Amino acid sequence: MPTFQSSPHYEHGDPDSLGILVVNLGTPDAPTRKAVRRYLKQFLWDPRVVELPRPLWWLILNGVILTVRPSQSAEAYEKIWTEDGSPLLLHSQAIADGIGRQLAARTSGPVHVELGMSYGQPSIDSALQRLYEKGARRIVCLPLYPQYSGTTSGSVFDDVTRALSKRRWVPEFRFINHYHDARGYIAAAAQSIREYREQHGAGDKLLFSFHGLPRQNLLDGDPYHCQCHKTARLIAESLELGDDDWVVTFQSRVGRQEWLRPYTDETVEKLGKAGLGRLDVVCPGFAADCLETLEEIAMQNGEIFEEAGGGELQYIPCLNARDDHVEFLTRLVEQHVGGWPESSTDWNASDDARERDKSRERALAMGADA
Repeated sequence: MPTFQSSPHYEHGDPDSLGILVVNLGTPDAPTRKAVRRYLKQFLWDPRVVELPRPLWWLILNGVILTVRPSQSAEAYEKIWTEDGSPLLLHSQAIADGIGRQLAARTSGPVHVELGMSYGQPSIDSALQRLYEKGARRIVCLPLYPQYSGTTSGSVFDDVTRALSKRRWVPEFRFINHYHDARGYIAAAAQSIREYREQHGAGDKLLFSFHGLPRQNLLDGDPYHCQCHKTARLIAESLELGDDDWVVTFQSRVGRQEWLRPYTDETVEKLGKAGLGRLDVVCPGFAADCLETLEEIAMQNGEIFEEAGGGELQYIPCLNARDDHVEFLTRLVEQHVGGWPESSTDWNASDDARERDKSRERALAMGADA
């Protein structure tokens, strides 16, 4: 017989609130082999990430990958780790905090924002628990993935709905699928590139590098590839770039199967061999800087470019907690909470408290404990 989680500390008359669950991929707790192994084991066991028969994949993952890759990845994480911890976690928390501040100032009713990670801590489960404890009866989930992929946003949906399905009291729920072509997102991305180039000068070419996927995902109907190309095109149009001024590539491939092409590292090497003076690289598929941008792009591909004969690779940071980025994400959330009480201009704290008091009085009169 299934057992469902009860609502924590519920009392009649408790105020309802709006909850915003901001989700990003995740990060190890520390740049150590043990922490990275624990993180990779959770990440790579997700069937949305690796679509192989579980028995076969278990043997490959535990027999090969988790014996070699944790040490290599730990060395990479060590290069980008800060005194305050993981860059991805720090930037993601700053984004969530910024959204919370803006919503608190612009929303009539009570609203709470929590950050959860698909892998590692803080987990999605723990973030939902904190929202429940704050009385969230309506929840919007915002994955920090501009482009939809089953491997990212799809996985978040699975995790969130799986966690909610264990609850006795299920909240109203809305899920933000993507924002790859939203005007505010494109404007913020273009402006960040514009500002970087105004300060550091413009490179000879702008390379848009997105995280890669196995090509089979595209053939099976995942829209990610098309959405990445549209994002890059819209940003390039906003910057008024010519067709020869920019290129789209895909990074972070692993294994022997074919991934989305062209590959970032091969393209960077080719441009270096062609004697390109300066290459600017931006990663608009990442909302926050992380291992894949700070180490793989800025460091690894910077070396590839220079060793191939190129001049200099300049990495343009992610949007992170830029004001225009947080402003856009806040407005995106506002669009999705439309029609809910907390977002209504008619919501009144005094009226809400009065109704809750009446409900509590009646419940107590009928014999309720609290």
